[in-house]
Amino acid sequence: QVHLVESGGGSVATGGSLRLSCAASGFSYYIYYMAWIRETPDKGREVVASISHDSRRTLYADSVKGRLTISRDNDENTLTLQMNSLKEEDTGMYYCARASGNLFILRPLETDEYGHWGQGTRVTVVS
Repeated sequence: QVHLVESGGGSVATGGSLRLSCAASGFSYYIYYMAWIRETPDKGREVVASISHDSRRTLYADSVKGRLTISRDNDENTLTLQMNSLKEEDTGMYYCARASGNLFILRPLETDEYGHWGQGTRVTVVS
């Protein structure tokens, strides 16, 4: 059974940093694309960052490029999102997500590529 558990959310001032983590279990982590998906009242759900099974390919939403960095550790079955220079519009619920198919996927920045999600962790950026 796929199990994804996020941690690291919280409240931070504009310009600050947070580091989100996701612990994965119940599947062969090293063969799946992973992503961080953000949900906000304004934009709904969007993939903010994705990473291929072997970390060779990372993709970011335009709104977070240069500020957020996704990484993974296939030995520890963990996924990380380093968030720097945070803005108020980064406020939202952040979900760790696993792709439905293994190895390669066609649209790494599309939410419907990811069939398994964690429970989420909330990030609040205040001015």
